[in-house]
Amino acid sequence: MSEPGEGDPPEGLELTPAEWGMWQAFRNGSTHDLRTRNPVHDDANGQYHWGPDRSVRARVVALLLLDGPQAQPGRVSALKLSGAYITGTLDLSGGSVEPYVELYGCRFQHEVLLPECHFTTLRMVSCAIPRLEAARLATEGDLHLPRCMVRGGIRLTDAHIGTDLLLNQLTVHKDRKGRSIAADGLTVAQDFQAEMMESYGEISLRGAQIGVSLSLRGSQLRNPYGRRALNAPQLTVERTLYMTAAGLSSSSFVSGTTPPYGITNTPTRGTRMQPFECEGGVRLDDGRFGDAVDFYQARFVMEADQELSLRRIQTPELRFLGERPQQGRVVLSGAKVVNLVDRSSSWPGPGGLAMAGFGYETLIPRGRFPLSERLEWVAAATPEYAPEPYEQLSNALRASGEDAEARQVLLAKQRRRRETLPLAGKLWGYLQDWTVAYGYKPGRAALWMAVLWAVGALLFDLNPPAEMKGGESPHWNSVLYTLDLLLPVIDLGQDGHWKPQGRFQWAAAAMILLGWVLATTVAAGASRLLRRS
Repeated sequence: MSEPGEGDPPEGLELTPAEWGMWQAFRNGSTHDLRTRNPVHDDANGQYHWGPDRSVRARVVALLLLDGPQAQPGRVSALKLSGAYITGTLDLSGGSVEPYVELYGCRFQHEVLLPECHFTTLRMVSCAIPRLEAARLATEGDLHLPRCMVRGGIRLTDAHIGTDLLLNQLTVHKDRKGRSIAADGLTVAQDFQAEMMESYGEISLRGAQIGVSLSLRGSQLRNPYGRRALNAPQLTVERTLYMTAAGLSSSSFVSGTTPPYGITNTPTRGTRMQPFECEGGVRLDDGRFGDAVDFYQARFVMEADQELSLRRIQTPELRFLGERPQQGRVVLSGAKVVNLVDRSSSWPGPGGLAMAGFGYETLIPRGRFPLSERLEWVAAATPEYAPEPYEQLSNALRASGEDAEARQVLLAKQRRRRETLPLAGKLWGYLQDWTVAYGYKPGRAALWMAVLWAVGALLFDLNPPAEMKGGESPHWNSVLYTLDLLLPVIDLGQDGHWKPQGRFQWAAAAMILLGWVLATTVAAGASRLLRRS
């Protein structure tokens, strides 16, 4: 046998025929395919036994990747395996792997250990992996795990992916701590795609940073074992977070397709859709999203004590267009968005929504969302009276030019506030509401002013008051006299020359008081209109 480094295995390393074929394929960069072409026999997750003819030792794989032979002249070494059974534990901890690695339809006997390992590109497609341990993994290119089955969880804590992280159609189960994917501090330079993924346990993405978009289209996140299915506080996504439906193309499950492995991002008409579904709570508190957070056709199945928590998130657009959660709460407290795109049927009912300090600038409803239902939306978020949600809604409507609806919202705020007042305050509130609508309907105040003017003119025309100084009074005019009583500040030269007696004196005093109240209301309404114009 040749000396090490000349292309032959080291002395003492006896290779099986399957391993010898892998060794030679590595040197010329070709694929070593051990599949039988029988779909049942080649299923990495199936029950069919894979014998020695398909087995390669993990230590031989590690030797190739960490200290492999030189490539044949004019070729680039690469490990490309299909349908192999990798026995033992593949341990590359702390190593630097320069060759390109692509494993397709392989079955691992034990967990794969890649902590603090450095790769150029690592692709494992349709593989069966007991567990993937890859904390602080670094890749210059992609990390792909599409259609893999990982039964004991994935750990990518503080990993750095140089380009894309692809987990499409991955199935992953929880580890001993209940986490399916532990990726706190993960950094992905470009896209993180986990479309149509099935996760059974908690996905933890605390403080993760995604350079472009994070897509969970059509994925099924289920964590019946714990409180949350997705725990991602302080997540940063430079573009858009998609938790939406995915279109299933005819090639969705075709073997050997190239990335993104059959997922259609823009489904055509008639394409079958798979919704995003999350069983368990979601925490996105303090997240930053450069373009949008999209919940189109999302389905959240929560227990009464679980939450879809969006506390203090910041994003230009929130698309809340999923199904209405039947239990749990949607929490938007302190969130700041520019455009709120929503539909009335997506929001939970009373007790299921909290949005203290929720700020938005523009409302973009999809479908019918009348003001009455929008007010119910605010009421659902405020089991106890709070003025801020009403004022926020009013500001958004006014900014959109809906001044009349903005006043309706402020009127609803006063009516809600009235419920918290003592009896005397409630009675005074009902009077204000009935007469002048708390000043938010100035036309009603003007109408009352006209009615009082007509009644007063008739009353004083039939019962003219006596002159205060004989011969010095102007010509009696009941219409001008009543208007002089009703209009504060303005002097029409009538009030100071006539002195009503008895019950008519009380009538004149009532006219003066009511005139102050109504004229102030009309003036306030007019000033609001002038400010709008």
